[in-house]
Amino acid sequence: MSSTNEFLKKVVDPRPLSYEPPQFPSLYWPFPVRGTQTVYLYDASTIFRFVLLWTLIDVIGIHLIAAIYAMMIQWRNWKLIWITPVVFGLVGGVEALIAGSVVGGVIGGVYTAGYFGMSTWIPFSWGIINALVLILSSFAIQGGL
Repeated sequence: MSSTNEFLKKVVDPRPLSYEPPQFPSLYWPFPVRGTQTVYLYDASTIFRFVLLWTLIDVIGIHLIAAIYAMMIQWRNWKLIWITPVVFGLVGGVEALIAGSVVGGVIGGVYTAGYFGMSTWIPFSWGIINALVLILSSFAIQGGL
């Protein structure tokens, strides 16, 4: 009588044998036009890097858009207006570094602990979510963030 434990048959490493981490950004068309084109992330360090980079791109982009708007409003003060995108970009970079590190670490840990593969669209989505939380928290609302 063979008494094999079903728990030991569980695959604990979901990554394929020939897996190599994809290059950034590695976004793919999600609808299968010509077969499967999916790209997955399996390592916590790769997940962290993708989330951090997408958050940096999105948050710094939002800050630079706000800097361009501020420059258009204050165009008469041309001697000091050039510093606006630099300051906004630096502030956005620091905010993105903090938010991307926290979210990337948590998401990378959760997906790695659960033995899940992560689509490359998930870090992109979290970068946008981080930027939208930043926009939402910039408004003075009662009971807000």
